[in-house]
Amino acid sequence: MPPSKSSFLKTICIVILIITIPSCKKNENFEMVNSKYVLTKNSEEIEAYFFIATANVTKSIISKSQLAQHKSVKNTIKDVSIKIENNQNLLLQEINKIAVKKLIIINEINSTVTPEDIYELVDKREVSFDKSYINSIIKSLSEQIELFESISKQTEDMETLNLVVHYLPKQYEFLREAKKIKKEIN
Repeated sequence: MPPSKSSFLKTICIVILIITIPSCKKNENFEMVNSKYVLTKNSEEIEAYFFIATANVTKSIISKSQLAQHKSVKNTIKDVSIKIENNQNLLLQEINKIAVKKLIIINEINSTVTPEDIYELVDKREVSFDKSYINSIIKSLSEQIELFESISKQTEDMETLNLVVHYLPKQYEFLREAKKIKKEIN
């Protein structure tokens, strides 16, 4: 009888292991990079990062564009900043709407609009303001485009992809327009 008790205990242990191992498994994946295993983010974390980062860049662009409307001496910069601000406000509304559906909280605490970023533009005189604004807006639009391109490769969520497809061409258009103005200023 002792052999049957030991086989019974072995069977119970195997069943317990089979049941518990999958339940311990997380939704995170490990990826081999340079002979080391690195924890990769799951799609929900990637999307949450995208929405928060994009909202922060969008808020920054809106602030800079509003400042340009009041401080720029060139009408072309004022006109393009109005278009950019309107587009960014619509984008921010869309981001917030989708984020709420996905239970992602985007608030002012996460904002990357630092006082230095805005104060730097505020402190510029009219002559140097236009160059600083254009350089700053080109950098911000490039960052936003990079975020859009990155999420389009990493997600399969149709709502997020539709957002990218809708807004990415407009961001490229604004970037080209800003670079054109930069050439005219220089």
